[in-house]
Amino acid sequence: MDLQDQLKNLFPDHQPTEEEEIVKSNDKIWMQEDPILCKYEKRKGKPVTILEGYTGADEDFKKLAKELKTKLSVGGSFKNDAIIIQGDYRDQIMKILKEKGFKVKRVGG
Repeated sequence: MDLQDQLKNLFPDHQPTEEEEIVKSNDKIWMQEDPILCKYEKRKGKPVTILEGYTGADEDFKKLAKELKTKLSVGGSFKNDAIIIQGDYRDQIMKILKEKGFKVKRVGG
């Protein structure tokens, strides 16, 4: 049971206002026609997965980076318009992005 369900149980007569609905609609990430490039590199002997090619706003790409890191339970960063994920998670990342509706292209290997 999430927080919204608990609030509905406590306040069954409450009707959400327009401001609450606007906040919910802002959680969406801009979709693009071009594929996001998913590639694998080794940096200082350690594997990393790099996502590049997103043409939307940086804030949306940062939200996507945070969501990927939490779903995979790994570290990573957002630098120079690229998401850098620690480890080789190309298959899992591509699956998650395809479920969200993105086009993904695997580069190298």
